[in-house]
Amino acid sequence: MYVGTLSFDLLLGDVHSLKQKRSVVRPIVAELHRKYAVSAAEVGEQDLYRRSTIGVASVSGDVEHVRDVLDRCERLVAARPEVELLSVRRRFHGDEDE
Repeated sequence: MYVGTLSFDLLLGDVHSLKQKRSVVRPIVAELHRKYAVSAAEVGEQDLYRRSTIGVASVSGDVEHVRDVLDRCERLVAARPEVELLSVRRRFHGDEDE
């Protein structure tokens, strides 16, 4: 079994409240979940309205499948015009990890 995770550090565009932030972040999280069957959630910077951290996790028996899914997730987020992708942190965990 292989688990891959991504952590996206995002700068949000023309957002001036937490309510506007939710209207930007929620559709991204929902699309990641719907299109790629990953677990996705806002995992950081909840109290700042122009920043967000979104976490994504994928599990598979094939490490190449996990890499492919995470690559697609990264491309989806990077292509969103309403956010600027500041950084991405990627981790893999396999059966040999303790």
